[in-house]
Amino acid sequence: MPYAKYTPDEVATRGEQIYEDQIRSKVEEGNKGKFVIIDIESGEFEIDDEDLKATDRMLARRPSAVIYGLRVGFPTAYVMRGHLE
Repeated sequence: MPYAKYTPDEVATRGEQIYEDQIRSKVEEGNKGKFVIIDIESGEFEIDDEDLKATDRMLARRPSAVIYGLRVGFPTAYVMRGHLE
């Protein structure tokens, strides 16, 4: 999703900062492997086993959300298969 106001690096930086400052302590326990979708402008978030479900709920609430996603307990949300084999 391209955002006119933000570069990809800005989205990532803001998303990570919001997660660390406001969300991590609320979701980390018992949610390892789940996806967190964050609106970097409001700080609102959704969490689900499936990233698309969380994204759909966020966009239903905030259609113009600038979203950043991550996976609880993992350094990256996705692994590119074939690149590690």
